[in-house]
Amino acid sequence: MQTPYYLLEEEKLEYNLQLLDYIQKQSGARILLALKGFAFSGSADLVSKYLQGCCASGLYEAKYAKELFKKEVHTYSPAFKEEEIDEILSLSNHIVFNSFSQLKKYKKKAKEVKVSIGLRINPEVSASPKEIYNPCGVYSRLGITKKNFKDDELADVEGFHFHALCEQGADELEEVIKAFEEKFGEYFKNLKWINFGGGHHITKEGYNVEKLMRLIKEFKQKYDVEVYLEPGEAVGWQSGVLVATVLDIVENGMKIAILDISAEAHMPDTIIMPYRSEVRGAKEAGVLSHTYRLAGNTCLAGDIIGDYSFEEPLKIGDKVLFEDQIHYTIVKNTTFNGIKLPNLLLKRKNGDIEVVKEFGYEEYKRRN
Repeated sequence: MQTPYYLLEEEKLEYNLQLLDYIQKQSGARILLALKGFAFSGSADLVSKYLQGCCASGLYEAKYAKELFKKEVHTYSPAFKEEEIDEILSLSNHIVFNSFSQLKKYKKKAKEVKVSIGLRINPEVSASPKEIYNPCGVYSRLGITKKNFKDDELADVEGFHFHALCEQGADELEEVIKAFEEKFGEYFKNLKWINFGGGHHITKEGYNVEKLMRLIKEFKQKYDVEVYLEPGEAVGWQSGVLVATVLDIVENGMKIAILDISAEAHMPDTIIMPYRSEVRGAKEAGVLSHTYRLAGNTCLAGDIIGDYSFEEPLKIGDKVLFEDQIHYTIVKNTTFNGIKLPNLLLKRKNGDIEVVKEFGYEEYKRRN
């Protein structure tokens, strides 16, 4: 198979989905797929078998959710556009506004088509590991703070939504819920639903699933509301790889393997934040006998994936497999520098491999 490509393993994805479904059944929560973190068309039927629908961040994700997943669609955006709002409402079951001005502007339209109306709340508490991913940070544009809350404008609001986590556990969620209740709990009695957002690292080994379910059940019982979660990363966590080929090996103080992928275009988190992908069969630099800098095939000087060591020397033509590359990668891919988008492949439980999408020059041409 020609590289680069993403290979999603159906068996691993279903394992994640079954755990999420177990949480739904035991806690009473309704779990949605956050398309911003995981959008893979070939998995839509499987995801829809277990989850309640999708949360979308605007018109295109809402259309994608309605077309492929065919279940609930909950749409939130920092600001909706007038020319898109009617179509968004026609696609959505819930709509979440980021401000009272947006609520005022579009509430009448939402009521007319019987879409449940919500507000995004900023509890101003988060343990996000990096500020760029902290939705509750200083000067955040995401959600309404207590200082800016207008309790006289809550007519027709049926739900609250908060998002304060990033790859975090149930202990951090408990901290956020406590602050959320302290600041906004007096308004819960008139609500039908509350969305706990995403960032829950539910499918990571060691996550305290029992505590999560207890927090959900206690909250539902206390306030008599429907509780939603909307993980993206937890759905696609450890469910597939990005496969690349070594094109050349050069030397400049160390051996540098140039691959047919790009950190900038295909693995942006390696540059944006201190993220390091695991490579199958490799370890940290200097641990094994042969160390290489793995680099992308663009003209960007900083297109560096990282330094890794291997038991055997790399050769031109070797395949390099980057683990856990199905979430927050495909959805962020670009055609920067004319580099090819990786194809999308799906490995079925019976071992068959299907090509879901193939990309070529047309993707670059359409975007430029």
